[in-house]
This record gives sequence, structure tokens and C-alpha cells, in this order.
Amino acid sequence: MAPSLADRLDALLPQTQCTRCGYPACRPYAEALAAGAAGADQCPPGGDATAAALAATLGVVARPVAARFGREGPPRVAVIDESVCIGCAKCLPACPVDAIVGARRQLHAVIAAECSGCELCLPPCPVDCIAMVDAGTAVLPPAELGVRARQYRERYDAHLARGAAREAARAARLAARPTPGARR
Repeated sequence: MAPSLADRLDALLPQTQCTRCGYPACRPYAEALAAGAAGADQCPPGGDATAAALAATLGVVARPVAARFGREGPPRVAVIDESVCIGCAKCLPACPVDAIVGARRQLHAVIAAECSGCELCLPPCPVDCIAMVDAGTAVLPPAELGVRARQYRERYDAHLARGAAREAARAARLAARPTPGARR
């Protein structure tokens, strides 16, 4: 069976899951593109090269990434200032690729090689101990974007699976509780 248009478009995206395109992850953006509900110029992490590839796949005129979605730039990674981190763990579930390690009431750290640079860890941090720094000096070539996209997609899928498993375990614990007022 041939891949759907959404599958082909999703394969072109950088899989940072950053939400800058206006969608909650890369796959919903690809589905919106396939449905004609989004433009090919909405992915700053993929930059103009990805916008052109999306446009070619859709058979539309290529345009550079629209400024309202952000700017294309060198790859960035999160860095946590350990002297300021309070161990609240609010950044952990925010990271779509689980690149932040740590536990509640412990210092946290970022695995730089796994960080997609999505910036989603910044808003939940109550002490602003997370900063984004350039991970390189140049925009990545399409081949390197593809390698990283596969890595980020695998980590995002694993992140979703862990979240679903946690929710299923929570639901099972709640279902096993006796209802208030019930006789034992």
C-alpha cells in the first residue's frame, strides 16, 4: 500500500513537535496540509528547504516560511542552569522527546543530543532556569534534518507511549478504588 499524502508530508517535516506551525505536533500539521487546511510555509525548524519540499509534494508554489510562525535558524538546544533549578519537574512532561532527565525535587539536565530545540520546556518553568542556546552555527542541510527527524519521531512516539501507559495505569488504579459511601 502506498503511503498517504499525509504520510509523505509528515516524512518531510523535522519532527521537532514544537507547535510553532499552529498544530500540536508534526503529524497533525501534515494532516492539515493534506486536507488543504494549512500552508506549506508554517514550519520554521524545517526552514525554507522544508517549505519548498512540502510545496512540491502538494503541487503548489513554494514560499519561504512565513514570519508569523518564526524564523529559520541554526539548531538550538535547551540548557538548564542547575544553580537555579528547584526540581519542580514541570519541564519533564512538556518535553515531547523526553530530552530532559531528572525527578521531582532533584536537579534536571538536558541531553543535548536528544533535544529537538522545540522550546516547549520554557513556559512551564517557574524560575526561568532554562535557556535556549545555539547548537551549531549554520542551518542544517536537508540530509541532516532527515536523520534528526527520524530520531525525534522515535523519541516522540516513545514519549506518547509512556504517557498512554501512565494514563492507563492511573485509570486502572482509579477503577480499583472503592466508591465513596459503598459498603465493604
